[in-house]
Amino acid sequence: MEPTWDLTSYFPAFDAPERTAFFSTLDADLGALLVGTEGLAALSPDSREAWVSAVLRYEDTVARYGHMSSYVNCLASAAATDETYAIAEGALGPLRAKLEKIAGELRRAFGPASDADFDALVADPRLVGATHFLAQLRVEAQKRMSAPLEALASDLGTEGIFGWGRLYDTVSAKLTFELVRPDGTRETVPMAQRRSLMADPDRRVREAAFTAGNKAWEGVSDVTQAALNRISGTRLALYGRRGVAHFLDVALHDAGISRKTLDAMMGAVEKGRGLARRGLLSKARAMGLPAIAWYDLEAPLPLGESERIPWDRGTALVRKAFSSAYPALATFFDDALAKRWVEAEARPGKRPGAYCTGSDVTNEPRVYMTYQGSLGDVSTLAHEIGHAFHHHVLADARVLARQYPMTLAETASTFAENVLSSGLLADPTISDAARAQLLGEVAGDAAAFLLDIPTRFLFETRFYEERAKGEVPTSRLCQLMVAAQREVFGEALAEGAEDPQFWASKLHFFIPDLSFYNFPYTFGYLLSRGLYARFREEGPSFLPRYETFLQKTGGALAHEVARASIGEDLESEGFWSRAIATLEGPLAELDALLPKVLKTPAA
Repeated sequence: MEPTWDLTSYFPAFDAPERTAFFSTLDADLGALLVGTEGLAALSPDSREAWVSAVLRYEDTVARYGHMSSYVNCLASAAATDETYAIAEGALGPLRAKLEKIAGELRRAFGPASDADFDALVADPRLVGATHFLAQLRVEAQKRMSAPLEALASDLGTEGIFGWGRLYDTVSAKLTFELVRPDGTRETVPMAQRRSLMADPDRRVREAAFTAGNKAWEGVSDVTQAALNRISGTRLALYGRRGVAHFLDVALHDAGISRKTLDAMMGAVEKGRGLARRGLLSKARAMGLPAIAWYDLEAPLPLGESERIPWDRGTALVRKAFSSAYPALATFFDDALAKRWVEAEARPGKRPGAYCTGSDVTNEPRVYMTYQGSLGDVSTLAHEIGHAFHHHVLADARVLARQYPMTLAETASTFAENVLSSGLLADPTISDAARAQLLGEVAGDAAAFLLDIPTRFLFETRFYEERAKGEVPTSRLCQLMVAAQREVFGEALAEGAEDPQFWASKLHFFIPDLSFYNFPYTFGYLLSRGLYARFREEGPSFLPRYETFLQKTGGALAHEVARASIGEDLESEGFWSRAIATLEGPLAELDALLPKVLKTPAA
C-alpha cells in the first residue's frame, strides 16, 4: 500500500469548481444563518421552533466547515511550503469567525433561558443526541462578553491569535537544520524529520539532531517568543473580560472533565513518578549512562535489533497485532490502507507531527504522519489509526454528538497502541532482544505520559501565572522549561542535559484554539491502560462496552461517560493508581531481561 493519501473524496482537486462552489455556498449559508440568529428573540415557547431550526442549520454548517477545514489542513500539512494552501488556510478564518458568532447567538439564546424552556427545546425529537452539546453552550454563556464584543473578538481573532498560530506553522514548516552525521557528512534536514532522528539507535545522531535543531530554534526565538506571548496574552485578556476565574477553567471545559477528575489523575501521576523514572534509569544503565539526556527519551535500547522497519513490514506488524486481539480494528485498518486514508511518506516540505482528521460530510477519516521506520513510528501509526477508528465508531451519531473532547479522543488512540504492544509481545517467535526492545517502548511510554506530558503541564501552568503579570522573555521561558523538566524527571534526567528550547519546538503550545494541549494525553494514556486491563481480564466480551464508551464520548463529561459505560469512577485517585500499577509487570520484566540481551555490557 502506498504511504500517501488520496483526498479526492473531499474534492476532485483543490482548484476544482466543486471546491470553489462548496466554499462559496458555505460562506453564504453561514452569513444567512448569522443574520437570522441575530434577529431572533431569546428562547421562549414562541421562539422555540425558530431556535430548533437554527440549531439544525448550525449543525449542518459545522459539518461542512469541518469538511473544508480538514481538506485544507491536509493539503497544507503535506505541502507546507505551497503558498496556495497557506492562503487557503487564511481564507478559512472569516468562515470560522462566522461560525463562532453563530455559536455566540446560540449561547445568547440558551444561557439566560429558564430550565423549563431549555428542557423543552432539547426534548424536541429533532435534537435527540444534541443535549450535551447544547448544555455546554449554555455553560459557556455564563462566561461570555456581550454579543457585539464576542463578534468583535471573533473578527480580531482571525488576524490576531489565529494569525500568530499560522505564523508559527509557517516558520516551523520551513525551518531546517544542518545535520553532521558521525562520518562527517552533512545534510540539510527539515525540522519535521528531527523527531525521528532523535529516535535513532546511534546516540551520536540523536545528539547531533538535538543540538543542531535547537540551534535552529534559537535562531527564530524572536518569532516563537512573540507568538507564544501573543497567543497566551490574547487568551488571558479574553478570560478577564469574560469573567473566567482561572486559566485552567477553559481547558477543563474544553477537555470535558471536572477539576476533581484532573486533580485525582495528577495526584496519582505525581505519586507514580518513581515508577516512570525507574524505567528511564533502566534505559540509562543499558546505554552505560548514569541518567538519560533529553535526546535519549525516544531512543531504542542498544540491543542490536533496532534496524529501520520498512513501511510494508510496519503495516504488517500493526495488522497482525490488531487481528489477534481486535478483529474489527484490523478490518478497519485494512480498509484505511486500501482506500489510502494514510499519509506517511518521508519527504521535504511536510509539517512536523502526526494527527488524525476527518470529514463529517463523507464520514471518512485521514491519518497524517511522517514514517521513517522506527518502532516509534509503527506505534504512531497504530495510535492515529485508533483515532480514525473512533471516528468510524461514531459514524452513525449526529454531528453534534461527535464533538468529543481531547481527553476522550486520546483514549481510542492509546488503546490501539496497547493492542499493538501486547500483540507484538505475545508472539511466541519473538527473540529476547526484540522483547526487551518492546518493553523498552513501554518504559518509554511511561516516561512520556507520566513525566514528559506532566512537565509540559507544569511549564504551561507556571508560564500562564507569569504571563498574567506581563510578557515573558525568551530567557525566562527557557528557565521555566528547564525547571519543570528537573522537577518532574528528577534523577532520571542528567544535570545539564535538559532541553531549554522545548517550549519553542513543541507545536502544542502554539495551537490558537486549544490551551493546555498536554494533560489530555496523560488522561487518555492512563484511561486506556485501565480499559485495556479490563479487556485483558474480561476478554472479547468487554469490547462492546468499550465501543459503547467511544459512542458516548460526545454526549457527557468524561467521568459521566466512564461511569455509565464501564462503571469506573474517574474522580477518584484509585482508578488512576490502578492504571499506573499496570506498568509494574512490564518494567520488572525489562529489568530482568536487560542483562541477558545487552549488545554491549553496561558501563
